[in-house]
Amino acid sequence: MRALLALVAAAALSGCIVRYLRGPQLTGNCDGACDHYLQCRGGDIGGVREACQAECPQVFGERESIMAFESLSCEDTVEFVEGPARRPLGADAR
Repeated sequence: MRALLALVAAAALSGCIVRYLRGPQLTGNCDGACDHYLQCRGGDIGGVREACQAECPQVFGERESIMAFESLSCEDTVEFVEGPARRPLGADAR
């Protein structure tokens, strides 16, 4: 029983370590970019996902630029999308 528990714990820890060493999963597509933004922002509130999906192809021209965006820290991701005033996607600029 102890050996089985040790094996399960080792497998779980190795998965976490590999993900940590590899960094974020880079998709290079707008679904992944919007998932990254929403995860950093703390969820989809008020149709932000739809706004992200609509604006993403206009902002990012190619796969490499999306992957660069997906590799940003959460703080930098939110600031890139919302600006220093933190205006969420789809919000009226006042």
